[in-house]
Amino acid sequence: MQWHLKWRRAAARTCWLALLPLAVSCGGGDDEAQAATTPPATQPPAATATLALAGDVTTPSTLTLAQLQALPATTQTVAFGSGSGPQTHTYTGTSAWTLLNQAGITVNAAVHNDLLGKYVVATGSDGYRAVFAMGELAPDFGNRGNQVVYAETVNGTSAALPTDGPLRITAPGDVKGGRYVSGLVRLEVRAAAATATGTGGGVSTSFRLSGAVARPATFDLTALQALPAVSRTVGANTYTGVSLWDLVNAAGIQTNTAVKNDLLGFYLVATGSDGYRVVISLAEISPDFGNQPDMVAFAMNGSPLTTTGFARLVVPGDTKAGRYVSNLVALEVVSAAR
Repeated sequence: MQWHLKWRRAAARTCWLALLPLAVSCGGGDDEAQAATTPPATQPPAATATLALAGDVTTPSTLTLAQLQALPATTQTVAFGSGSGPQTHTYTGTSAWTLLNQAGITVNAAVHNDLLGKYVVATGSDGYRAVFAMGELAPDFGNRGNQVVYAETVNGTSAALPTDGPLRITAPGDVKGGRYVSGLVRLEVRAAAATATGTGGGVSTSFRLSGAVARPATFDLTALQALPAVSRTVGANTYTGVSLWDLVNAAGIQTNTAVKNDLLGFYLVATGSDGYRVVISLAEISPDFGNQPDMVAFAMNGSPLTTTGFARLVVPGDTKAGRYVSNLVALEVVSAAR
């Protein structure tokens, strides 16, 4: 009789556990996102799902899932690597740039290309985050096509995101899926926090690499020419210089190993002698993620740079040259504040 009662209690506990909902993972997609193979018929998005647009915008707001779905929608197919292998997804959503632009990105009209000195922090419901430079998103510059998505097409059927929603931001072109922030709840626009300033203008002869690096350093032409050289052809010009990623990475980026993909919360501020500055996200240039071929050039078409200073930041993938910083005087690595 006693054995029979114990068996019934154990069975009851088993049945109760079976009623518990499965946990839905958040965070980036390069480690745990799973490739979908069947139509996502599990859980529809919560009706309370929202996305906050905050920070340096004139009209901060919180959009519901229904409001997002009412905006012009596009469908994009993306591919990236993950801990479980290569993944390909076909998502439907709305342009991240359009959302931010409609919120009114705050810029100082007196500062040339002030937009390029800003970045966006995408945050998931679990606190996982990734940084995108505003220049990456802007159609006039990087034009990467990032979307805030709410549906996925699997086997010809479009339905709510099966495991990574209700909302997710995409990072088309990234090698790995770390910046595909799942459970997206917030997009925050911020101005770069950099301490480096211009030197009053004029032709530069050196620049300082500093910030969140273990080995800050100053580089002049001789020091740059001593490093492994790369060449990039942009339009009619061929630039020679050093890889921006290699230069920064060799300085020892001070990430926190206890934070998943902490590198994705870092950005770089490049400053010219006249104080002109732009933001490059570190994920944008990391070989594991954006893998963009940005460089610090010291020659063009076989000749040293002249009026643009001894060194110039060159961003070959951008449509316009707003993030090409001439007369470079500073590169500062920054971890976005939490």
